[in-house]
Order: sequence, then structure tokens, then C-alpha cells
Amino acid sequence: MNVHDSERIAGVLLDAGYAAAADGEQADVVVFNTCAVRENADNRLYGNLGHLAPVKQSRPGMQIAVGGCMAQKDRQSVVDRAPWVDVVFGTNNLGSLPVLLERARVNEEAQVEILESLERFPSTLPTRRDSAYAAWVSISVGCNNTCTFCIVPSLRGKENDRRPGDVLAEIEALVADGVQEITLLGQNVNTYGVEFGDRGAFAKLLRACGGIEGLERVRFTSPHPAAFTDDVIAAMAETPNVMPSLHMPLQSGSDRILKAMRRSYRSEKFLGILDRVRTAIPHAAITTDIIVGFPGETDADFEATMDVVRASRFSAAFTFQYSIRPGTPAATMPDQVPRAIVQERYERLVDLVGEVAWQENRALVGQRVEVLFADGEGRKDAATHRMSGRARDNRLVHVGVPEDLALRPRPGDIAEVEVTYAAPHHLNADGGLHDLRRTRGGEAWQLRTAAPQAAKPVTGLGIPRLVRA
Repeated sequence: MNVHDSERIAGVLLDAGYAAAADGEQADVVVFNTCAVRENADNRLYGNLGHLAPVKQSRPGMQIAVGGCMAQKDRQSVVDRAPWVDVVFGTNNLGSLPVLLERARVNEEAQVEILESLERFPSTLPTRRDSAYAAWVSISVGCNNTCTFCIVPSLRGKENDRRPGDVLAEIEALVADGVQEITLLGQNVNTYGVEFGDRGAFAKLLRACGGIEGLERVRFTSPHPAAFTDDVIAAMAETPNVMPSLHMPLQSGSDRILKAMRRSYRSEKFLGILDRVRTAIPHAAITTDIIVGFPGETDADFEATMDVVRASRFSAAFTFQYSIRPGTPAATMPDQVPRAIVQERYERLVDLVGEVAWQENRALVGQRVEVLFADGEGRKDAATHRMSGRARDNRLVHVGVPEDLALRPRPGDIAEVEVTYAAPHHLNADGGLHDLRRTRGGEAWQLRTAAPQAAKPVTGLGIPRLVRA
């Protein structure tokens, strides 16, 4: 969701007349789009701002802006701690950035503008998308839950749903431009529709995506186990372009800790959902989020989490050490777990997740999988003479490709490959390509990479870098 917001920020600036800074060129405007979920985001922001202070001092006219959740949370304190920042803007007014930059330049003082409610739904803003063949599509913003560890609801506000027709119109426009994979985004995608009174709206939206010609793959993130219903499972199983992958946040396998987190489900319900998903979609790959060291977590609570991980057979898990976030109920709870204990549990959990994922991946050796090739997925691709992409179940696959460039797939193209090797976090397929299909997504990628610099994607993971045109 933050990456997609960065695409919007870059689009707004390009629309206002800015241009992307070339690689290696110092930008005139640097925008930090921040997260507030974990403490290390604060540290990274202020560390980066500190590095930029002497750069800005040596470059008259350079501007620095800080937006996103941390800006929404800290507001004036960002400028107090880093007085060389020119603009602070919140999650609800991304479109105000060009005006705020100009106002800061004219007035020669920092501009802080934080709106408490959404100014415009982000999807109405101009966008410079990172990918020519895959796109994020927001279906809602905000959250109606009150998880005790999470600061997002107080920063993003209550859930605000887009109308299904607006969502589908955006998807159709993207497909017309060559996009063939979309990911539906929401803080809790499966509560989509609650605002306009249709609790079955998310399943209906998935099925409607199945009717869009040229849309090859549909994904979504993230659902909430408490609101996950069987109509969504049926829509996933019965809609061919909805992928057999599911990200279902567990957070903890201990019912006592789940209650303290205000997660309104228990481990039995969570495992029941996974069983029903696998019954309907036998080859589904399921991933999750897990927090270690929540206040009051005992050895028995942690072992309960380990038991659920073993039973769930996750293909991957995003694991986190609990981080105190001021302003959340959990921040002031008693029995905060000592760091050394949290670290030891975390390492054990990571080892178990890797072991389970490796078992699941090894079962795929010798099988054929369909891969949508991607740009930038494999860091070692050049050295290993491979190209990387995602299988339908979202597993990362590194594929051996021909030396002849004319025979290689382009990012966005699709082929079947046979898995020859499995590691905990990826698969290799070095037996050649089968049924390589040149796609409109590959054509869109080729057109973009051949276009002038200004037409290329300009956003990275949270820090658009731009120069005044």
C-alpha cells in the first residue's frame, strides 16, 4: 500500500511539471513516503534526513518532503527534529504536495499540512506506476479494527470503500494499457463493501474481475481471518484468473495473546479457514504475518504459535519482533518481553518457517509451473544467466533462459517451466522454457524501456526522486 502511495506521489509531481532525476544525479526534490508500523522506520527516516542535511546546505533550492504514516503521526516534530525539511504532509492529502512545495519555496519556511480525513480517494490522483504489466489497485483505505499493537487505524482513519464500478473501470483501463496482473489492496480487503452495505461485495468483485478480457492474474492483500467467509473461497476457486495464493495474517498462535491483541478470531478458526481453502484449492500457497514477543507472551504462548505454524504449512511468513508504537494500547501493557528472549524466539520461528517452506517447495520439484516473468525479482539473475518471475501461487521462480536475446522472455511474458531445484524461499527451473507466450504485458514493458527517460517509471520503494523540469 505504501509503494502504491509512492506511485501516486510521483504521478502528482510529474503532473505538476517535475521530471525524474537520472540515476546518479542529485535530485532537486526528495520525497520520503514513510511507514509507522515499526520503530525501525523512525530510525531509518531520521538517519536518511541526517545524511541529506549537508547535501541540501550545499544545494540552494533543494527541497525535502516527508509524507505518509509517520508524518501523519509525528507532524510538527518532524520539522523540530529535522528543521531542514520543507514539507510534511499526511496520508489523506497526497495530492497537496506540489502546492506545499511551492508554498515552502515562496514563504521560505516549512509547510506542515495534515488532514484528519481523506481529501480525495488516492486512485483519483495521477500515477506513475512502477510496472508496465502489473499494478496495484486500491479498493479501500483505512481500517475499522482496533488491534492493540497497530497504529494504522489512528493514522489512516475508518475504512473508506470505493464503488465496485470505479474499481473495475480502473482495472479495465490498466488492462487496455498492457497490465495483465492486478493486486487488490485494502487494509482488510474482505470487509470491502461494509461502507455501502454489501457484505458479499468482495467475493462479487473477485468474480467480476474474472470477466475482464486480457486480465491474466488477480491477487489481493490482505484479508482478516475474523471476516474471511466461504463466499470468498468459492470465488477464488471458481474464477480462473484469481490466483491460488492467499496471504492470511496469523499474528499469534496463542488464543490468549490473540485476545490481548484484540484479534477477533482464535487459532481453531484460523486453521479451519486454511483447511477450507485447501479443500477448494488444493495447490494454494498460503503466507502469513507473525509477531514474536507481544507483551505478556510466555514460553507456552510462543510454543502455541510454533504449533500453528507446523499445522498451517505456510509457503512463507513475514516474521516480526514486537515493536512498541507509542499511542497504541499495547505500548503501555505490563510484562513487556525482554529483548534477549524475543530475539531467541524470533530465531527459532524463522528457522521453523524456513524448514516448513522448504518442505512445501521440495514437493514441487519435477512439476511444471506457469511463470509470469518480472523485472527486478532476481538479484543474481545476470550472474546466473536466469530470469525470475512468479508462479501462479506467487512463489518466486528463477528460470534458466537461452543466451540468444531473441529467444528470451521479456518481463511480462509467460511460460511454463519445470522445477529442478527447491530452496526455502525460491524455486529454480533450469530445464528450458515450455510454451513461451509473448504477451501484451511484455510488449508494454518493451515499449516503456525503449521510451525516453521521462516515460519510464520513476518511483522506488518509498522515495520518489525528482527534478524540476
